[in-house]
Amino acid sequence: MPEDDKTNDAQKQRETSLKEFVFGHLPLEAETTMFVLVNMIDFFMTYWLLASGMFRESNPVASYFLNHWGPVKGMLYFKLGLVVIVCVVAQLIALKDVKKARWVLNFGTVAVVFVVLYSLSMYLKQTGI
Repeated sequence: MPEDDKTNDAQKQRETSLKEFVFGHLPLEAETTMFVLVNMIDFFMTYWLLASGMFRESNPVASYFLNHWGPVKGMLYFKLGLVVIVCVVAQLIALKDVKKARWVLNFGTVAVVFVVLYSLSMYLKQTGI
């Protein structure tokens, strides 16, 4: 096979991958969905803790968003921004290595689950339940 044909085939494959990435099914849809779901639980847990009046945000970056846009918009902007960044990076990684992208999403999901459990334990400890 001539070198030009190999180059053209490789370029067509990249274009197809990019087209599928933008318009088709995403790789790792289940992992991405789980990551988003767990982050939604984290958002609601954080809002619940802040709304109780017994807790304050200790993350200075999250506090910036909270102080400038309020408890709902600020935390939503902050957490949604993080989720979007992780999901886009994972999908870009998946174009080259699906296994690594799966690891990134699963690691992120587990990390956020621990944050949610920690938040729940703080609430239970504070309320004496």
